Amino acid sequence: MTSESRNSIANTEAVDWLRVQTYTQGLIGPGQPMLGPLADGGTLVAGTPPGCWGPMITPSFEGGHEVTQPVAVAGAEVGDAVALKIRRMTVTSFATSSGVMEFVEGRYHGDPFVAKFCGQCGTEHPASHVEGIGEAAIRCSHCGAEVSAFRFSHGYVIVLDQENHISLTVNQEVANRLAGKAPEMSALPELAAQHSILSLARADMPGVASRMRPFLGNIGTTPSRDIPDSHNCADFGQYLVGAPHRFALSTEALHEAKTDGHMDTNSVRAGCIVISPVKVPGAGVYLGDMHAQQGNGEIAGHATDVSGETELTVEVIKGLTISGPILLQNVEDLPPLARPMSKAERQKARELGKRWGHAEVEVSAPVTFIGSGVDLNAATKNGLQRAADVTSLPYDEVLNRATITGSIDISRLPGTVRVTFLCPLPVLDRMGIGHLVREKYEIEQD
Repeated sequence: MTSESRNSIANTEAVDWLRVQTYTQGLIGPGQPMLGPLADGGTLVAGTPPGCWGPMITPSFEGGHEVTQPVAVAGAEVGDAVALKIRRMTVTSFATSSGVMEFVEGRYHGDPFVAKFCGQCGTEHPASHVEGIGEAAIRCSHCGAEVSAFRFSHGYVIVLDQENHISLTVNQEVANRLAGKAPEMSALPELAAQHSILSLARADMPGVASRMRPFLGNIGTTPSRDIPDSHNCADFGQYLVGAPHRFALSTEALHEAKTDGHMDTNSVRAGCIVISPVKVPGAGVYLGDMHAQQGNGEIAGHATDVSGETELTVEVIKGLTISGPILLQNVEDLPPLARPMSKAERQKARELGKRWGHAEVEVSAPVTFIGSGVDLNAATKNGLQRAADVTSLPYDEVLNRATITGSIDISRLPGTVRVTFLCPLPVLDRMGIGHLVREKYEIEQD
């Protein structure tokens, strides 16, 4: 983002409500112009196109997602944090397709998410179009060759019932019919640039019913340098280290720049609060990669990417300097040991202490730190260290608290986790998020 753009944003009166309907083509960073500014406490409404598969098969994209144009938040400065309070989330796609991916060699430089080219004419990030249906449907507009850098090794087409929160995978005949009107069935927003993955019509697993539980896989704030949106994290981001393309970074530069918005954490859904670091003036809030459902781990590498609409409100938290997201999850999404104690439970704890001659019972509340790394071990250590750094609790105390009042949960393989534990309320107050915790979990002092 140029200095002129920053000055223009800074000199524009903040608005209380903003709808975003424009998107990036795979990149996120200070080079992207921001909308806004949105007032502190304002409401953002965004319609988002699918993440992953659509951008993956569209060779002009330089990242694996198509996320919203970032929004500046008034008063957000580098070193602050921004709380994103998700009020509403709605799936708008009628169907989608997903599965396990394979790379097509000879069509990318080092990373098929980022550096695609046509294997026949050699055009970098070529314009493309859809001809017919099936895995050869994506064609280079320069020479006509089949051009996608990705294939399904096993895939499925799934239809969605948002009203009843149910989905069903379908047979090849239905998949072919849906492919004939793929953009409509995907409900691609007017300004989305991706091809619909429904065009590939891969239906290897018909008749599987599942519950829908939509969440956002990529949401947060703008990193401090331009990087592919799907690589705004430590595990996918590792592919940028020493890469043979223009987004190559050192390990140190990656960790300094990223904000870990791409976390594929299935509890980032309506009712959740995401607290993200501010690494550029105005924060640059963006979102996308909505999934209709996903179990912990995103084991297949990809889940059910859908179009959708999200409404959230923003709040600037001054002076809360963090390197990655903090979550206030819905109670039902919390690990059992991290759920707030009821008044009755706390009274029983006091009675237990009294029998043994101990009077104090700590007032605490749940908090979750996202950890990311090259693998799950590195991600767990990162999440624990982030918790210790931000709370100022000793690292070993965080280990103990996560053991007896929380949990480590996998968000995504190979390396994104949730570190959750009950944290003393005075610590959360000192961080500047005590009021959010009290409101979210209805915590009351004894």
